[in-house]
Amino acid sequence: MKNSTLNIRFKTPVLLVMLSFFVACIDNDNIEDSTDETTESIDDTVFEATDWSADTHSNDADPNYEEVFEDDAVKRLDIVITPARWQAMLDDMTSLYGTFGTHSNHSSIFADENPIFVPAEVFYKDKEWYRVGVRFKGNSSLLNTWQDGNLKLSFKLDFDEFEDDYPQIDNQRFYGFKKLSLKNNYNDKSMLREKVAADIFRNAGLASSHTAFYTVYVDHGDGPIYFGLYTLVEEVDDTVIDTQFADNDGNLYKPDGDAASFASGSFSESDFVKETNEDDEDWSDIESLFSVLHDDSRITDATTWRTNLEKTLDTDVFLKYLATNTVIQNWDTYGRMTHNYFLYNNPDNGLLTWIPWDNNEALQQGNREGSLPLDFAKLSASQWPLIGYLYSDDVYKAQYDTYVEEVINGVFETATIQATYTKYATLIEPYATTETSGYSFLNNSSEFQTAVNELKTHATQRATAVENYLE
Repeated sequence: MKNSTLNIRFKTPVLLVMLSFFVACIDNDNIEDSTDETTESIDDTVFEATDWSADTHSNDADPNYEEVFEDDAVKRLDIVITPARWQAMLDDMTSLYGTFGTHSNHSSIFADENPIFVPAEVFYKDKEWYRVGVRFKGNSSLLNTWQDGNLKLSFKLDFDEFEDDYPQIDNQRFYGFKKLSLKNNYNDKSMLREKVAADIFRNAGLASSHTAFYTVYVDHGDGPIYFGLYTLVEEVDDTVIDTQFADNDGNLYKPDGDAASFASGSFSESDFVKETNEDDEDWSDIESLFSVLHDDSRITDATTWRTNLEKTLDTDVFLKYLATNTVIQNWDTYGRMTHNYFLYNNPDNGLLTWIPWDNNEALQQGNREGSLPLDFAKLSASQWPLIGYLYSDDVYKAQYDTYVEEVINGVFETATIQATYTKYATLIEPYATTETSGYSFLNNSSEFQTAVNELKTHATQRATAVENYLE
């Protein structure tokens, strides 16, 4: 009954949105035959942003973390998309990944293009955000969820994506945020990993996204449908570099591809996509890191090599990240995969700074070869030189070992992290276990608690692994 009551609450806003479309069509003499409805046939440019306020919608407002990323609550977002635009999103996905619910039309290769944005309305606490850019997002989480016939897909929200089409939403923000991601907790039946891992990195003193739990309802023509429990994630190229660094004017890279391994001779500009300063065709900071990292002085004069490396890369941040990431375990990131991290050239010190991203596969041994062992046994140093070369240096290894001990005695201390799992699991259980077939990764509600218990067992196992490593 709880969900039914919440559904009624949004009937009026949905009707108003649809009425605004109808009125806009009349005002613009642009009524189309209903049998030929397309996204282009909808003229919805005439509307008044009546819910707009400086604190909630304006880019003059500072990001309101207490409102948007509250740790101790599960909040609700409603997304309203016209039937034609929803169909356009589904048709686009079909062109990218094949027929929904099938694995035969396309191979398991990520599409070269992102899914399309469409304008949609977003409702939160009885307020409306207008013509928000909404698209599906993800790599394996998107491809596999779609091909499995599951509509619990991740979303990206961009609140002023369509400001050129709708001047009324110029510089529209959501409590100070321009962009947000709604992660679907793919491959995580506990639905805790994305949030807890991000919390751990930030509590360790590393730049990392804020996260929070949200239920997501999507109305694409027949009323609100519960799409499930999501993790809202702060975008790095939006407010992370704005608020966690003194200066946000540096180059921000989202590496992906062979060169993102930093193997010798692999540098390619296309594998270091710029999220800021896109028009500045200068990758000299990344090229310098490649050059110094592979310089022969690493073998002949380690002191000089470290000195030069520390003029390019924030090695302290990287080693703290590496220790944290390896203690908690994460197979879907650098060392196993050439993605899921950012590099920010921090103008404050001129150093490339490591920022972790996409943590739904953390806090477990993982798939394929599994997460890296604490001593990086059998790691190919030439293939993954940021790990292999630094760990083989006595000075950096000692620094790494110090951070490993700090992590297991601090942010990932067994009793503390198990209490965190209990707290969050109690918070989200009513929303996680009421997801419905076709919008969930759970086969039954009992799988949720089983997954939470596995996280607690994992924490105990990692304490033992660290103890054995440090002996």
